[in-house]
Amino acid sequence: MAEHRQLQRAALLDAARSLLTEGGMEALTFPALAARTGLARSSVYEYFRSRGAVVEALCEVDFPLWAAEIEAGMASRDTAADRIEAYVRGQLALAADPRHRAVVAISALELDDAARERIRAAHGTLVGLVVQALEDLGHEQPRLAATLLQGIVEAAVRQAEQRAAGGRAESPEVIADAAVALALYGLGPS
Repeated sequence: MAEHRQLQRAALLDAARSLLTEGGMEALTFPALAARTGLARSSVYEYFRSRGAVVEALCEVDFPLWAAEIEAGMASRDTAADRIEAYVRGQLALAADPRHRAVVAISALELDDAARERIRAAHGTLVGLVVQALEDLGHEQPRLAATLLQGIVEAAVRQAEQRAAGGRAESPEVIADAAVALALYGLGPS
């Protein structure tokens, strides 16, 4: 019975990924999840109490994979500056990939405090990846700088999302270049 529940939960998460990929947060509804999995809508509520809970579960599964991909990209670089660039560009590339919409979608949801704390802790793992590169650059406060750098990445993701939604934002390449330049050179000329 436990194995059957695990399979159904995994099927619900796969369906949620597909719905997010196809139509974003608007497409992620319990009736749509039920239809995709062949479960009754009431059964979906047995696994998840809200859309936020679905996204949180996806983040628990997908966030470590995202972090591993970022870490691998950074590990392939020789210099601290190149590792920081890989950190920024890697996150922007993953955020643009529709398969990773669940991780990006967390900012669009109202989550309870406990869920936000769990997601913050997972984010801390990601931020921790760049601390060593900042130390290697000689930054006096690498943890603080890493947190601020993550803010740059998140702002760049929002800019790219505006463009994807038909807004007037710059191209993804221009956004990524600007985020890397800001990360490495601040607001001065690069």
